[in-house]
Amino acid sequence: MSANVSRSLNGLKILVVDDSKTIRRTAETLLSKEGCQVFTAIDGFDALSKIADHQPDLIFVDIMMPRLDGYETCSLIKHNKIFKDTPVIMLSSKDGLFDRARGRIVGSEQYLTKPFTKDELLGAISNQIN
Repeated sequence: MSANVSRSLNGLKILVVDDSKTIRRTAETLLSKEGCQVFTAIDGFDALSKIADHQPDLIFVDIMMPRLDGYETCSLIKHNKIFKDTPVIMLSSKDGLFDRARGRIVGSEQYLTKPFTKDELLGAISNQIN
């Protein structure tokens, strides 16, 4: 990973929404090491309050979550006039065409398959902020 990519992530506010503690912790560890300010949420409802509180620069949203799934969460974010331009990257353990298409329909900018590598995670972020 080039030095300028790491530098551009410094201070970036990122929200990771996933019902898996392992995924949240992994993403938080990787991103914190790059200088990002990381917030986590356990589901869509938790995410919506964290978005309002922290106003993240970028949001990772898991698709399969209880109560409010990733598609619904993304759709709510994209329909909010304040946060509609915040990049949303969908996370899923399924790498299906249908899931990708549905993610695009609700307004997500990108789709990342779990488990992701550090380079995939950082690459997805730099695609959205550069």
